[in-house]
Amino acid sequence: MSRRAAVLGHPISHSKSPAMHSAAYAKLGVDIGYSAIDVTVESLPAFMETVRGDGSWCGLSVTMPLKTAMVAEVDDVRGAAAHLGVLNTVAFEFDGGSAVRRVGYNTDVAGIIEAVRYAGLATTPHAAILGGGGTSAAAIAAVQEMGAGHVDVFVRDVSRAVEAQAAAAAVGISLAVRPLTEASTAVAASDLVISTFPPRAADALADELADQPGTGGGVLLDVAYDPWPSRLAEVWHGHGGAVVPGLEMLMYQAAEQIRLFSGCDVDAAVIDVMCDSVGLPRRVF
Repeated sequence: MSRRAAVLGHPISHSKSPAMHSAAYAKLGVDIGYSAIDVTVESLPAFMETVRGDGSWCGLSVTMPLKTAMVAEVDDVRGAAAHLGVLNTVAFEFDGGSAVRRVGYNTDVAGIIEAVRYAGLATTPHAAILGGGGTSAAAIAAVQEMGAGHVDVFVRDVSRAVEAQAAAAAVGISLAVRPLTEASTAVAASDLVISTFPPRAADALADELADQPGTGGGVLLDVAYDPWPSRLAEVWHGHGGAVVPGLEMLMYQAAEQIRLFSGCDVDAAVIDVMCDSVGLPRRVF
């Protein structure tokens, strides 16, 4: 029987996940159809109820704004997702019969770590994160796993950083939530900057950094990938810093999803076709 998987979010038409997943499944020779489905927070419970009784589903990728809301829609939460209260993956596990468990994971944490480890990052980074939502929670956990004891999170509205604060408490890292208007000096001096903002939301900050000659000595991971390069990535690169595209993080977290959905190993040959599907240049893996 052909199996189904999809990426859920709102909006979702821009997603590169269908191209990556479809290329991987074709290379692996497994019959999994993967699509993008527009689902809002309000419509999520009804959608998940339709999925519950359909044995063809093997997995869901979860993007904004559903990463927190999905926690209430699964039967079990494992790994980093259990600590963070934020997930980006739902795998369907069968008990050998008709019963199925919907299990939540967070593969964003591993995706972030893998995406920056080849960029010459210090073992214990002095880090700054832009944004306080679900992806920033994964970024905080990733920074903690890389050895940092403190992280600064810069947000447009300091009252809306609940997910970031909960993530820091869960993984045991010191956190300072600061307004975005204070970001330029701190960001310029950071070993690692992870922007979880949507496209163009960091443009004003980028313009400030363009006028600071000390900007860009560290590594920037900009999760937004359309349009690319972002204004922030252009400025960072222009000052000599290392830039890791968000597509690279997307590829690494997707590789773990593919393993969970298909039960297959994801080797270098699969990584190659995933990169080709979205025009992502290969690093040395």
